[in-house]
Amino acid sequence: MTKPSRPLAGLRVLEMGALIAGPFCTKILAEFGADVVKLEPPGSGDPLRRWRYLQDGTSVWWQVQSRNKRSVSVDLRKPEGQAIARSLAERADFVVENFRPGTLEGWGLAYETLAKANPGLIMVRISGYGQTGPYAQRPGFGVIGEAMGGLRYVTGTPDRPPARTGISIGDTLSALYGVIGAMFALEHRRRTGIGQVVDVALYESVFSVMESLLPEFDAFGAVRERTGSILPGIAPTSAYRCSDGSYVLIAGNGDSIFRRLCGAMARADLAADPTLAHNDGRGARQLWLDGEIEAWTRQHSPDEVLDAMQRADVPASKIYTIRDIVADAHYQARGMIQEIRTADGATLRVPGVVPRLSATPGGIDGGGPKLGEHTDAVLRELGYAADAIADLRARGIV
Repeated sequence: MTKPSRPLAGLRVLEMGALIAGPFCTKILAEFGADVVKLEPPGSGDPLRRWRYLQDGTSVWWQVQSRNKRSVSVDLRKPEGQAIARSLAERADFVVENFRPGTLEGWGLAYETLAKANPGLIMVRISGYGQTGPYAQRPGFGVIGEAMGGLRYVTGTPDRPPARTGISIGDTLSALYGVIGAMFALEHRRRTGIGQVVDVALYESVFSVMESLLPEFDAFGAVRERTGSILPGIAPTSAYRCSDGSYVLIAGNGDSIFRRLCGAMARADLAADPTLAHNDGRGARQLWLDGEIEAWTRQHSPDEVLDAMQRADVPASKIYTIRDIVADAHYQARGMIQEIRTADGATLRVPGVVPRLSATPGGIDGGGPKLGEHTDAVLRELGYAADAIADLRARGIV
């Protein structure tokens, strides 16, 4: 059977950056067929190589973040390294970078410079505060974007300090916007032949998904606060304690779904109450209503609750740990648990590719590359002779 072509096959991406936001953006492009060349500092490489749990000296996170990419070690602080980057940009469709604004300009790699040689070039720039504005030069990580974007303030419980989500959501949201912007710019280039800059700010990526936060403040002066596992005014939807002390998430906030939930709990009185027929009425009595539901769930085990919800066609789930995810039949059936072989020969389970395309799906060709694994091959593609490559290596440029 012929392997389906990936939709971005033939497109070239130059990645300049490190850690999460920029590399997550290029990870997605690589999964769907783009040839991603990742530039890394000689000797040290991307710091993510050493983050959290290491297997054979390399982070297992790296194996996800940098899969399907080619690694080229090059010192961008040196003119010879900058010349390599310019040569790669001349033949690239995309450059993706997440340095502080002004860094590329200081290395002679400004978009305007690169676009003179490659007018169709699309540059995705991901930074804390964007390329313009009074804060542009400030350092910014994803957690800072989450704080400034409004997410951190509303996350957690009212009696505790603002909580983080447990992952680098500000970075990954920005990476997704980077991919979206790149695809928009690619379509514009198809029509005009001209590239452009995609300017993604971490705080704006977070702010853009904050739903009704701004209009509620503007219209009513309402400041959304931390509310734990509920979303005020959307009811009932929360985590409810079961008889063993664990929690089950139930989302019964649709009008017909709420009536089915009442039937599952044998609470015909709630289903017949006209003040609870629609969400605005339920939202006005949210805490009381959640108490009525939890009074029922506390009498049952999680399996009993989930079985009742499934029979009543009410959205519900246990709150999964990664152990639950790996053992789940649906994850397995959908191919979301994949096994790869790393560059060191180890096997490792990693998440599958999202989104799922019917005709031209993405794929995983292996884990992250070793530092500089593809340096010689890429330089040869640029026309460097063997002795020139050896000279660059001897001088610590690659």
